Amino acid sequence: MLRSVALGVLILSGVLLILTVFRKKLGWAWLSLFGTHLILAALGIYIVNFSGVITDVRIPLNPTTIGAVTVLGLPGVVMLLGLKLTLF
Repeated sequence: MLRSVALGVLILSGVLLILTVFRKKLGWAWLSLFGTHLILAALGIYIVNFSGVITDVRIPLNPTTIGAVTVLGLPGVVMLLGLKLTLF
């Protein structure tokens, strides 16, 4: 029962998101901007991992960390470094 409700909410939110994107006439420009942010996020994490400035600190390259850096930008990399240093 709960799984079907969650699936229904997921489908409804996906349809509403698609309607919003095409109704606002955003076109495909947002996709190139998002792709640029995604590539820069991965590059920022790679620089931290392979620069050797802080040894023994590796930020895993997974969808969660890339998503955080994509949304937050350079402060997201600093946030992940801080979390890595304080928690682990």
